[in-house]
Amino acid sequence: MSTSMRVMELVRFGAAEAAFAARELPRPTPGPGQVLVRVVATSVNPLDLQTRRGDYRDQVALPTVIGNDVSGVVVETGPGADEFQPGDEVWYLAPVFAGQGTYAEFHVVDQALVCPKPAQLSHVEAAGLALVGMTVWEALVERAGVRPGERVLVHGGAGGVGSVAIQVAGALGAEVVTTARARDHEFVTELGADHVIDFSAGDYVPQVRATGGVDVVLDTVGGDTLTRSPEVLADRGRVVSIVDIPEPQNLLAAWGVNATYHFLFVSPDRAKLAALGRLVEQGRIRPVIGAVLPLADIAQAHALLEGGSTGEGRRRPRGKIAIAVDA
Repeated sequence: MSTSMRVMELVRFGAAEAAFAARELPRPTPGPGQVLVRVVATSVNPLDLQTRRGDYRDQVALPTVIGNDVSGVVVETGPGADEFQPGDEVWYLAPVFAGQGTYAEFHVVDQALVCPKPAQLSHVEAAGLALVGMTVWEALVERAGVRPGERVLVHGGAGGVGSVAIQVAGALGAEVVTTARARDHEFVTELGADHVIDFSAGDYVPQVRATGGVDVVLDTVGGDTLTRSPEVLADRGRVVSIVDIPEPQNLLAAWGVNATYHFLFVSPDRAKLAALGRLVEQGRIRPVIGAVLPLADIAQAHALLEGGSTGEGRRRPRGKIAIAVDA
């Protein structure tokens, strides 16, 4: 096996087309309790866009390899790493801002973060589920504590997080309200949404109220969406926001409904990943992959997630954008 590997390295902050460079780096070696994984697929997340733009420049030293989702095959184990063997198919979320990222042919990780890949998922599908799925699980199960019969509002139901959140909320026995453009209404309904609101056709608040209001809001947008969440909440409702917004938010209206707010930045956790895997095995959830690009086209993938074009006039796809590293 070669002692080097291909990576797409982040060499400068800013626009996607000038941010990355193809490089050859030494292949990492697993240390105690670690495994070396051949990355078959990874994916692009909003966190990657923020990192590339320089939002987290205090935590990111250039040049660096970013990315956090992995689905791949174990090729080597370090001392004491006895849970996996070469040839095992695995998936996991790599630690954020800690060590080499996943826009690479190989990645080293502590075996304690790794799970066997569900057989029902391809590597591309598994790579598209790790970060968003764990985010949704922590948001709806661990933070909001969604119970059967409750009503959950998922903002941005056609997106990477939203498309998984609709499915998880339904699996928890909740009634799901989601916002989406008119062109995506059939899509989110097929995912399990009970009520769909066209946020581009007017104020979403009275439309949500017309459905009866909600117990939980999953905010994937921020700004006005976060500020107005109390207007659609039942008493003692919960809001979970996954959006990092530097501007102060006026949350005074939350007092009137005794709302609880959670602000979430997910971290790797094998237990969450295993729980997601069980839902996959039961046929309750499946990631939506809207586009698959090769590793060399990582800048194009970033532009597409930001709403740009692939050169074929395509708009931002539904669900996740995955990267086939082997392609």
